[in-house]
Amino acid sequence: MSSELEAAAGAAASGFVGRLASRHASPHGTPCANCATPLQGPWCHACGQAGEDFHRSTVRLIAEVFEGLLHVDGRLWRTLPDLMWRPGRLTRSYLDGHRAPQIPPLRLFLVVLLGIFVVGGLTNRTDPIQARTTTGDGVKVNVGATPASQSSVIDFNHITPEQRAKMSQRIASSDIRVHLPGVSEATASVWLKDRLQQVLTDPKRFELILEQWSERFAFMMLPVAALLMSVLYVFQRRFYLFDHTIFSLHSLSALGVVLTATMGLSTLVGDSASVLLLPMPVHLFAHMRGVYRSSVLGTLVRMALLFVGSAIAAALLVAGLVAVGLNSMDT
Repeated sequence: MSSELEAAAGAAASGFVGRLASRHASPHGTPCANCATPLQGPWCHACGQAGEDFHRSTVRLIAEVFEGLLHVDGRLWRTLPDLMWRPGRLTRSYLDGHRAPQIPPLRLFLVVLLGIFVVGGLTNRTDPIQARTTTGDGVKVNVGATPASQSSVIDFNHITPEQRAKMSQRIASSDIRVHLPGVSEATASVWLKDRLQQVLTDPKRFELILEQWSERFAFMMLPVAALLMSVLYVFQRRFYLFDHTIFSLHSLSALGVVLTATMGLSTLVGDSASVLLLPMPVHLFAHMRGVYRSSVLGTLVRMALLFVGSAIAAALLVAGLVAVGLNSMDT
């Protein structure tokens, strides 16, 4: 997992760390253990070291670590119920200035995004790169998630040398036409064939590249969503890009929470867990109406346009992710 996402999500606990320091801070006037300056608060104003007494039992220290991991600034657990059940009120309150009781939207989004990748990595029951056999001696290559339980699927990481050679031969002899601006069709076709051969040779590396870049591409849904909302409400002069960004952060965070729960539940009930996604259009409808105060018809029309725009953007991002993954195979 990329260090940028981990560092950003880790900032979600910064407020709690500050409270721990104040909870166990030494009395005012106590000499700082580092520079001997008399303390005037939980932190030394001269050197910046925490004026905290760490002489506590191991059990207490371990308990505080778990408390920090689960607390996440405290406001997360007060924000999540409103995010899922009263999203319009949550976003409207933030835009109206009532921000202290809730976790900042960007921090919330980063925490949820990190949760998606952590749970997804722990519950992944599919291999991103697999080959599906066809009749005769043909082999069709699929790049995508395919249930590994199907008997017609061959795991790329466990195919025989004969199968690998057959697939390599089919890629080399196939008529692949690629149209890229500023690049000849022959050059683009040779580039694609070469990258597919490298994926076939080292599929595990391709999986790791996709996993690394998927986090960055997932974050790109935020500016895309904010831009789409700006277009949908372009004639509503009382709303600005900031309002649309906050709305998008809360909306994507709610979707991320449901996706995380769906992936976790899928380990118990399988694909039936996807039923959790069914109420999300209703959630989006309530969210949009609660924030933008638009009519029922206006909200439904904008929702339809948002779904179309989001589907196109997601398809382009997936295509870009695969293209970046293929291009990175040569580095």
